[in-house]
Amino acid sequence: MKRLMVITAAAGVGLSGAAVTVSAQAETTPATAKIAWAKCPADQPYLDNAECGQLSVPLDYRHPSGKKISIAVSRLKHTDTTHYKGVLLANPGGPGGSGLYLAGGLANWFTGVGHAEVPAQYDIIGFDPRGVGLSQPALTCDPHYSDPIRPDYVPHSAKAEEAWKARSKAYAQACAKKFGWLLPHLRTTDAARDIDSIRAALGQSKISYYGFSYGTYLGATYGTLFPKRVNRMVLDGNVDVREVWYKAQLSQDKAFERNIKLFFGWIAKYDSHYHLGKTEAAVEKKYYSIRAAAFSKPIGGKLGGDELDDTFLNAGYSVGWYEPTADVFAAYVNNGDAGPLVSLYTDYIQSADDNGFAVYNAVQAADAKWPRSWSKWHADAAKLYKQGIHYNTWSNVWFNAPIAYWPFQGGPALKIKAKDMSTALLVQSTLDAATPYPGGVEMHKLLPSRLVAEIGGKTHANTLNGNACLDDKVAAYLSDGTLPKNKPGTGPDATCKALPDPVPSDAAAAARSIAPKVPARPLIGRP
Repeated sequence: MKRLMVITAAAGVGLSGAAVTVSAQAETTPATAKIAWAKCPADQPYLDNAECGQLSVPLDYRHPSGKKISIAVSRLKHTDTTHYKGVLLANPGGPGGSGLYLAGGLANWFTGVGHAEVPAQYDIIGFDPRGVGLSQPALTCDPHYSDPIRPDYVPHSAKAEEAWKARSKAYAQACAKKFGWLLPHLRTTDAARDIDSIRAALGQSKISYYGFSYGTYLGATYGTLFPKRVNRMVLDGNVDVREVWYKAQLSQDKAFERNIKLFFGWIAKYDSHYHLGKTEAAVEKKYYSIRAAAFSKPIGGKLGGDELDDTFLNAGYSVGWYEPTADVFAAYVNNGDAGPLVSLYTDYIQSADDNGFAVYNAVQAADAKWPRSWSKWHADAAKLYKQGIHYNTWSNVWFNAPIAYWPFQGGPALKIKAKDMSTALLVQSTLDAATPYPGGVEMHKLLPSRLVAEIGGKTHANTLNGNACLDDKVAAYLSDGTLPKNKPGTGPDATCKALPDPVPSDAAAAARSIAPKVPARPLIGRP
């Protein structure tokens, strides 16, 4: 979810000026090629025991015999032939997140939480959505766009804001120049049709599906277009479909402000370990002081204030990042040791590949209409910032601002409605910042579903992450179809209490480590 601005067509780009539109009525998926399975690339995580291949699909499903692109697909076969349930496709979020690793990754996570029976019963299918990762072509616009050290996200003058607008415009123009022919065909509806092509190529009449974050919107889109082809569907960290996509960033800003303050409060609670302040306000003041200083004297010569924001953002997504983030920050503030903080950023945050960022913007630009006037963007951000929503407001603006200059206006957004689909299991954490809780309630209204709320949960898309109450419900549903009892109304049908926040170990010793202690499960991507 994110932002936008005045849209102008890039010079010299041969686009029609209009995005491809679709109806909610799905036509028959065209006959597809088969997947030639082979050994997965050695550099892909979790895929040692899986097989990989490419599937040729139409660039434009209205012209199935026209230009083709390909989708990278992975498969980990079932081992329990007696209880075989078919295929289970998974998507980790984004848009722009690579999901090829999930064939083995999902199996690994299920096994890790004590439910190896689930991957045993399914052929688990991972895939890189069109334009992503090993799918061909992979969208990339400017690999150096996010190189540190970037100008302050918060524009403290009109000149600074104009500079960020110029950066955003140049990025959009680079996308249009390199991949103008592809951009109109990166709607979520296109990705949903690719899922159906995968289904057909696998010879399955139905699929099961597991979507995290943006993957919930992709799954709901598939269910809207192909409701009779869904067997079981788990959607965790549901997008609020009423906010696709401009309004979603504004809701995120408020939620991340809350969550980063909760993180600062957690640090203050353990001031005997971290020595960063005994109150949330004191820790917050320390953070913004260090952030401001980093623009004139970068941390370790490599991290400015923006990069510090990016590093702390993970703690807004997941309590699993509380300790590693606080440890390295304390090492810098208290001991002047920038090494651990720089390592955390360069090893786990920074990416030299802008494929995810490019697809993120491209999908959201194509999916829905965005405001055309920059005055709207500025007014909304300035209003939030004035209200004290400081942490993520302007960084969220610039994360989406290239859409303001996209070579066409996207949309209209697909109306999500899948009343003929089989009953889905929805999971939503009440303090999720990336996909705030109302998104789960709204999805519950639109899909035949049961909603499980994780009360007090601050980790985004938190299933298969150690909360047995959640994980057991997901496993029971996928294994034998068991669902929580339906309750009247639109509230949750079942609840699970979030696990307690972590208690820091020897923070001083951890902070001295150049290899920070990071969560074992990859962070589920935005939104």
